[in-house]
Amino acid sequence: MTTSPMLARTRIKICGLTRAQDVRTSVRNGADALGFVFYPASKRFVSAAHAAELCTDLPAFVSTVALFVNPEPQTVKDVLTTLRPSLLQFHGDEDPDFCASFGVPYLKAFRVGAPGLDTAVNVLTTCRPFSQAAGWLFDSYTAAFGGSGHGFDYALLADLQASLSPARPLILSGGLTAQNVQEAVRTLTPWAVDVSSGVEVGPGVKSEKKIEDFVQAVQQALPNPAL
Repeated sequence: MTTSPMLARTRIKICGLTRAQDVRTSVRNGADALGFVFYPASKRFVSAAHAAELCTDLPAFVSTVALFVNPEPQTVKDVLTTLRPSLLQFHGDEDPDFCASFGVPYLKAFRVGAPGLDTAVNVLTTCRPFSQAAGWLFDSYTAAFGGSGHGFDYALLADLQASLSPARPLILSGGLTAQNVQEAVRTLTPWAVDVSSGVEVGPGVKSEKKIEDFVQAVQQALPNPAL
């Protein structure tokens, strides 16, 4: 397994984007990645064509992430053709072979607290088969697949940090806001944080002020943030 480089800063993904003004605000404030949801049951669902339109004028070094929940292979292929995302994110029950089958770097999400993911040992056992993932994303367990606004007990991941971080970059999600993200970053020093509802005024409708405050909080969380 590849060892993750030492962190100079925590990267930021703004997910569940549906509006051009929110894309612009995210980029202007320094988001590293933009997430688009291709799960029809989500209130943040967008079509591949709309996501591609939102990304028309993205500057260099801003990544795009396509999020799926138990998709049909053709759905993923259609998004790849239309949007050409930098990364795929699988948030359902997809197995390692399925995730890797598209030949595109991917993130695998794990819903901490779900059956089989409720102890440190179970989390590590579940993650290990996805050793080819570009990162492991940890979210809270709710009936919905992400974007619930609920957090989870970070202590469970803290106990595993020595095993998790060297294996794959750790991406933290689940209930993050400008008010709690600094504590989360200082506790876990994740490679990246992923926020959706924590910067919204409604599903898929982001707040410029909340995005600004969130990014600033992340940038100030570590003692020596990169310039």
